[in-house]
Amino acid sequence: MKNRLRVYRTMTNLTQGELAEKLGITRQTVLAIEKERYDPSLELAFKLAKFFRVSIEDIFQYEED
Repeated sequence: MKNRLRVYRTMTNLTQGELAEKLGITRQTVLAIEKERYDPSLELAFKLAKFFRVSIEDIFQYEED
């Protein structure tokens, strides 16, 4: 799944560690999502969207193989 997490994170001037701390996850999770190695749970996707005040679709784009 493609995502724009890094774009939103940098727009708010947060490091991966700072974002992780605010959401109660690890920096490694943020890194894995940004590098598209890990698809977040639905709950985490909602947390991210709520944190950045955007829709889930603004951050994550589903692409069929």
